[in-house]
Amino acid sequence: MPLSRTGGALARCRRPILGLRSSPSPLGLLLPFIILLTGPLSSVCGAPASPKFTKMPTDQIGVSGGVASFVCQASGSPKPVVYWNKKGKKVNSQRIETVEFDEGAGAVLRIQPLRAPRDENIYECVARNKDLLPFGFPSIDMGPQLKVVERTRTATMLCAASGIPDPEISWFKDFLPVDPFSSQGRIKQLRSGALQIENSEETDQGKYECVATNSQGVRYSSPANLYVRELREGATDTLRRVPPRFSILPSNHEIMPGGSVNITCVAVGSPMPYVKWMLGTEDLTTEDEMPIGRNVLELNGVRESANYTCVAMSSLGIIEATAQVLVKTLPKPPGTPIVTETTATSVTITWDSGNPDPVSYYIIQYRAKGPDSKYETVDSITTTRYSIGGLFPNTEYEIRVSAFNSIGQGPSSTRVDARTGEQAPASPPRNVQAHIISQNTVMVRWEEPEEPNGQVKGYRVYYTMDPSRPMNEWQIHNVQDSVITTIQNLVTSETYTIQVLAFTSVGDGPFSDPVHVKVMPG
Repeated sequence: MPLSRTGGALARCRRPILGLRSSPSPLGLLLPFIILLTGPLSSVCGAPASPKFTKMPTDQIGVSGGVASFVCQASGSPKPVVYWNKKGKKVNSQRIETVEFDEGAGAVLRIQPLRAPRDENIYECVARNKDLLPFGFPSIDMGPQLKVVERTRTATMLCAASGIPDPEISWFKDFLPVDPFSSQGRIKQLRSGALQIENSEETDQGKYECVATNSQGVRYSSPANLYVRELREGATDTLRRVPPRFSILPSNHEIMPGGSVNITCVAVGSPMPYVKWMLGTEDLTTEDEMPIGRNVLELNGVRESANYTCVAMSSLGIIEATAQVLVKTLPKPPGTPIVTETTATSVTITWDSGNPDPVSYYIIQYRAKGPDSKYETVDSITTTRYSIGGLFPNTEYEIRVSAFNSIGQGPSSTRVDARTGEQAPASPPRNVQAHIISQNTVMVRWEEPEEPNGQVKGYRVYYTMDPSRPMNEWQIHNVQDSVITTIQNLVTSETYTIQVLAFTSVGDGPFSDPVHVKVMPG
């Protein structure tokens, strides 16, 4: 049933909304759900209105390993902000996600996958229009902190608050008010507001909150646990007492998305400390399952990177150590390669990594443009500049780059096209033929080289009656834009040797094999 309180504008709705059931046998577990509406009723300029819920969660039955999703939305003036709490603190878990909508006035709480009994907790939907908090509203300046005390010793939970007028401080333990007068003087509230518990007993163990109250409203501190552990039999103050220390520190881990990992944390001391795990402000170890000395955190289906804190505590102190679980993903595609230099047989490219985190190496794939061309691969490249060698001259290539890390190879960059430079032809003209067409004229024809290595600018036809003479003493007939020509004014009854070469802008190619033709008299 909704409750309202003037002066503090508190509305609360409580009902069980979520049960967990694991196949095939039901667990029959329900999670209590609290809806908390905050915002004072004092008047401010304009037309203020305390938050009012317009959408409230509905009851659900979930399956262990499945999904639970709750919708919460509120209205008010000014527009409220809606958020979700778990155990009195904002939700902070890789399995619990909050999605805001309506400019923050609505929020969806999604738990995936459901885990029993870990998800059996109290969840709160809080709607707050902070601008409506009146002047002098109580503020918790110093709240209680987690504490471990040995039985029969004194524990002090601190609290300091301010406000106008000065607020009165009271205490709650496990959501129930603490009455110091019922303890025959063993529990006292000091003038500072602190709660002092003498001759601690096991029944004193629990979750403590200090509450500051004045005429402007009520403010609760964040809860803090008090643990009471047994005094070892025969223990005296003369025995050696050692504060907790870590004998095995939790280690960092890199895992793939959806992977699993176990993180071990071991602490020693005298007395031996309790050890628990936390994710941010969320306790991952339940109070009744908190082990002594060693705690192994088991994580499954991890999707997000996070820092996990191991806390070791005894009556002599509290220590913390943090382990990072980094969920590695495939690297992003590098930037589009830039061609910085080309030769007849190589292309040099540079590129931007495109990845904020270091990569293991880069992979270059290239191929000559063509319908049946396949990519060649160069891997294990550790710089962002590389020259690809062994290419064909005067050939257009497409080139792309990808990055590789411990997870695998990421997607490729946008490809870049590059054409290698020209070379002199690597092969001679093909199928050279010579025919007499008149008394002193020969027609010579041929086909272009198989490997021109560029654009053929023309051909040189060498001919001589004495093939033993050096080539520079042969006669030359230059031809452009044709693979056929005629040589005139030859000597009748003489045999001529003819060879042909092709040339590009870079130089001459090799000679063709010689052909012989005899000029017959007319």
